[in-house]
Amino acid sequence: MIYRRRSIDDELDALMPELPAIAIDGPKGVGKTATGLQRATTVLSLDDPVTLSVLRADPVRALGRPRPILVDEWQRVPEVWDHVRRAVDDGAPASTFLLTGSATPALGTTTHSGAGRIVSLRMRPMTLPERGLGEPTVSLASLLEGNHPDIGGECSLTLADYAHEIEASGFPGIRPLAPRARRIQLDSYLTRALSRDLTDEQGVTVRRPDSLRAWITAYASATSSTAAWEKIRTAASPGDADPPSKATTIRYRDWLTALWLLDPVPAWLPYGTALKGLTKGPKHHLADPALAARLMKVGASALIDGEGRVLAGGPASALGALFESLATLTVRVCAQTADAATSHLRTERGDHEVDLIVERHDGHVIGIEVKLAASIDDKDVRHLQWLREHHGARVKDLMVLSTGAHAYRRPDGIAVVPLGLLGP
Repeated sequence: MIYRRRSIDDELDALMPELPAIAIDGPKGVGKTATGLQRATTVLSLDDPVTLSVLRADPVRALGRPRPILVDEWQRVPEVWDHVRRAVDDGAPASTFLLTGSATPALGTTTHSGAGRIVSLRMRPMTLPERGLGEPTVSLASLLEGNHPDIGGECSLTLADYAHEIEASGFPGIRPLAPRARRIQLDSYLTRALSRDLTDEQGVTVRRPDSLRAWITAYASATSSTAAWEKIRTAASPGDADPPSKATTIRYRDWLTALWLLDPVPAWLPYGTALKGLTKGPKHHLADPALAARLMKVGASALIDGEGRVLAGGPASALGALFESLATLTVRVCAQTADAATSHLRTERGDHEVDLIVERHDGHVIGIEVKLAASIDDKDVRHLQWLREHHGARVKDLMVLSTGAHAYRRPDGIAVVPLGLLGP
């Protein structure tokens, strides 16, 4: 299979010549190994029993092979992290180690944090630009510069295309499949994650698998919302069954976070500004909108027809929620490439909210609204205008991501950009 370059490759190009050890984190099937293989001279695959035994017998010698050294699925031998950390302390040169992991180490495993020695990068499913769906004309990094670049371009993607991309998945090995095979593969992915992966990676035996499945389904129905954890817990009651206890759902959340399956957007809590009374709760997202769609049992046609149960408090329809999740995926990957973090803003009373806040390392901020609409009017930008009025000079640009055909700037300076035209 021909390797398709990913956004994280730009980060690795910049960082590997400077840093001795980089860990690439993300859910299974996201493409971490394929990306690592493009750069590795030595490959240590810890899901191979022979390699595993060699590494355990003599880790120092195994990690002393020609570099760059790719240690794939390192969490299977958590002590590898400490060996790499010590090698860095002993003067390992730049571009020595790449570690890939699809889970944090099993609960109770002790490893040093690696702070200052091992840099972690998050790898997410493929964004629209990474899927090869046209050529982006609007750069997120350029918007963050604050120079209000010209906005233009025409997008050929329709609402039906976006619905298809939600269903098609951003996992490289799944999206090329025919629809039926893709559905079966996504269902199998979820089943494995909720059973075997939890056992193999976390040492967890799920006593009530139906309860865990019901909880993650309820979480999927809260996609792109700030629904309270208690509301999700209450919704996770299949049939007449009682909902799982609060302690149980906390364990579910921790387990699935350890597998990188949950990818919530944190709340933006800016320091030293006039903004007060902001909520601290995250906005809920799964790693891939396609996983949420499968849990909600909606495909592209059903989404277009308005089907799909969603929890109150977020977008009104499943298509709206999942379109925002697809947009969030693209924004987060582009933001990470631009050395920026992504969050959301919502006031405690709910009278103001901004879907996404992108904040660069130097404090430059972009406010982004996501609208399931082809045309944008004044009411769609009122929260962005409020942000500009209350946050001042740090707001370098404002943007609405839409399903329309053309990118342009409104008279008030707010950029309107079809999602298919946004790139790094």
